[in-house]
Amino acid sequence: MDLQKQTAPAAATELRASDADRDRIADILREALAEGRLTADEHSERVEGVLNAKTVGELEAFIRDLPAAHGPRATASYATIPSRPTHLPPDPDDTAVAIFSSAVRKGRWRAGRRIHAYAIFGSVEIDLSEALFEYQQVVIKAISVFGSVEVRVPENVSLRGTGGGVLGSFEVDTLDAEDAAAPVVYVDGWAVLGSVEAGPRRGKFVADILDRVHAKVEKSLRKHLDH
Repeated sequence: MDLQKQTAPAAATELRASDADRDRIADILREALAEGRLTADEHSERVEGVLNAKTVGELEAFIRDLPAAHGPRATASYATIPSRPTHLPPDPDDTAVAIFSSAVRKGRWRAGRRIHAYAIFGSVEIDLSEALFEYQQVVIKAISVFGSVEVRVPENVSLRGTGGGVLGSFEVDTLDAEDAAAPVVYVDGWAVLGSVEAGPRRGKFVADILDRVHAKVEKSLRKHLDH
């Protein structure tokens, strides 16, 4: 009888928690904070508990009062992305030109609907990972002749590429955002004896979403410092 008890499988809630289990719960808590279901203090307290939790049951306790804890987790439903951009201005909002030189757009900047990048014996970097997206559709026209154009986007946007290379490389990673309202970045153009590359910058997300979370965390820290 004792042997049977020892060999009987443990309940799911008694299983030791893995790093993946902790990451899943932390993601749910982060979403709850962004949606306003948790205050910054509550989020901070629960995340600390998640890091110290030993079993799956202890982890589940931190999301018991959140919608994500009830029923099966929804399967990601990706938005339908138009194959071509629509309602774009005929002229570019911004142009980056590098002729035997380099041009960079990065940091906290406002991305227009149409951006042109020309690299002729030079290099152009278009980094949207911290940019403000005022429009859902952004088109980057990239032309590289004996040069390089590199485009980086946040992880939670959609990315499409239509172009080609002539004795060069044109490589665009396809991304599909789960949020139907997420920005869509289209990279179009040609690489002639040069390169055009576009892909996500890992760990970066649409900046205005991060700002809301950071503001709540900073507000929480100020409250603690005042006490």
